[in-house]
Amino acid sequence: MTATASRDAVPAPMRIAYLGPEIPALSATFIYEELLGLERRGVQVLPFTVRRPAQAAAGQQALAGRTRVLYDRPAPAMVLDGLVALPAFGARTLKALGWLARDMLRVGLHRPDAWKLGYQWLMGARLGRRLRAEACSHLHVHFAHTPTQIAMYASAFSGVPFTIMAHANDIFERGLLLSEKAQRAVQLLTISTYNLAYLRSVGVAEDKLAVVRCGVSFQARQDVPAFEQRAAYRIGTLGRLVEKKGVDDLLRALALLRDAPWALKLSVAGDGPQREHLQRLAAELGVEQQVEFVGALGHADIAGWLRSLDVFALACKKDSNGDMDGIPVVLMEAMSQRVPVVTTRLSGIPELVIHEQTGLLASPGAPEELAQQLRRLLDDPGLRARLSQAALEHVEAEFGQAVNLDRLMEYFSFSAPPAP
Repeated sequence: MTATASRDAVPAPMRIAYLGPEIPALSATFIYEELLGLERRGVQVLPFTVRRPAQAAAGQQALAGRTRVLYDRPAPAMVLDGLVALPAFGARTLKALGWLARDMLRVGLHRPDAWKLGYQWLMGARLGRRLRAEACSHLHVHFAHTPTQIAMYASAFSGVPFTIMAHANDIFERGLLLSEKAQRAVQLLTISTYNLAYLRSVGVAEDKLAVVRCGVSFQARQDVPAFEQRAAYRIGTLGRLVEKKGVDDLLRALALLRDAPWALKLSVAGDGPQREHLQRLAAELGVEQQVEFVGALGHADIAGWLRSLDVFALACKKDSNGDMDGIPVVLMEAMSQRVPVVTTRLSGIPELVIHEQTGLLASPGAPEELAQQLRRLLDDPGLRARLSQAALEHVEAEFGQAVNLDRLMEYFSFSAPPAP
């Protein structure tokens, strides 16, 4: 199928299943925005979620209502349900059992992860039964850890082919059986060439790898903001308030800009376990009057909030467990709204924010560098104007939803679903 064909029409039957860890979650808007984008193209999508979202996305009640929850009852009842499903698959149960046995031996029977696979195998049987009942021709799964472990066994049971979208900690920290998963999938897709190189380095076959971005769904801002020198500026950051988002570094950078010839306000959008710590840190640094913690924003409110900013800053870094972001979608969203960005050289971020071309970069965990780049940007209206225009063009060409749905659909199986 060509990209043009995927944009214009979808061959029938066109019924696919989507699986993610939590749908529709506030922290993973890219999954449900992609899903809804496919439906606008005429694809019938059956959404499945491993568990109910801890924090559901606002305004997505209709999607939540039609999303099937796999972990929907006490564990003993789900295990029994999975066992009851097995006879219906006939010889395919032996194939799925062979995969499970090899996987458990590969992981090591002394490790708890190996025995968790047995549970996920039974959840795969439950999902496989639903894929057959719904006549799905394809299964697409976000995140290469638990959801993919369920999905690959569901594929073995049902015969429905599957694709994987890998992101960040699902391969860096929880990258179990990556080569096996890729071999069994139609394709292992990932969001960045950084990730692709990593997957290649751990033994995933080159022909199974491809890059598809998490496309930004916001409409590009058409009017051009006024980039003039002013006496006061407003910068913002958005994300879950956890260590890897580096909000502590951003607060320290703010404190280092006390002597600047302009006043600064920082708007921190998002919530999470570090909120109280960050509020205390702002007080300790003497910048509490310059900082507002606005809490979580609904997806529909983000574009307006972004347009209220002079600069968007995201100080991503590795946390103490080694977890880190891939390419945060909020950076794409800011760039789509012509907001100049300052962020860090981490993971796949430099593929989006190209230093001195589409934004400015600092080293992760370096508040001094972050402060320097913020000062540089705010001191130079011409630089802000140039970077914001180039950023918008880069996002539209490489990270827009339309172009990435075209790429994604190249790997979907729209042929008739496998016979029972």
